[in-house]
Amino acid sequence: MKAILQRVLSASVTVDEQVVSKIGKGVLVFAAVAPGDTEKEADSLAAKVLKLKLWDDESGGRWKKSVKDIDGEVLCVSQFTLLASTKKGSKPDFHGAMGGDEARKLYEYFFTRVQAGYSPDKVKNGVFQAMMQVALVNDGPVTLELLAQPPNANNNNSNNKNTKNSSNSSGSSGSSQDGPNAKASTS
Repeated sequence: MKAILQRVLSASVTVDEQVVSKIGKGVLVFAAVAPGDTEKEADSLAAKVLKLKLWDDESGGRWKKSVKDIDGEVLCVSQFTLLASTKKGSKPDFHGAMGGDEARKLYEYFFTRVQAGYSPDKVKNGVFQAMMQVALVNDGPVTLELLAQPPNANNNNSNNKNTKNSSNSSGSSGSSQDGPNAKASTS
């Protein structure tokens, strides 16, 4: 699984001109399911979303508080396009994304694991496979890429050669492009 996590002051999802979900301060999570992903990867990614230290503490300590620590909110949005390959031509190739009912089942499992790890009323959802308009006010900006890969992904990723190898035992990694003082927890 792959996710892009953004620290936000607010975010919302609109479908057919109706706001279906909205949050205040917290994190917006775009999540995609790849072939071979299992509940193990969904569990790992859900835990990472809730544990990442993205906010300063009261004394000004950088990267000290998680979304739970600040009593923030989480908005999860399914986005298979995160797994697109753009190596050939000008048309994205989406073979790196799991399709249909299997993807829906695993994405919904991921969403319920985020809810179970926090508070269901603090975790909102987009609409799977819908054409969504996602609005956000990015805070920072802070944007991180998170990966949770099955153990055999390093040997068997011919569909998506852009996949990054995991560097820790949990199968997840976080990265940031927000400057030299930015750090992402990988535990």
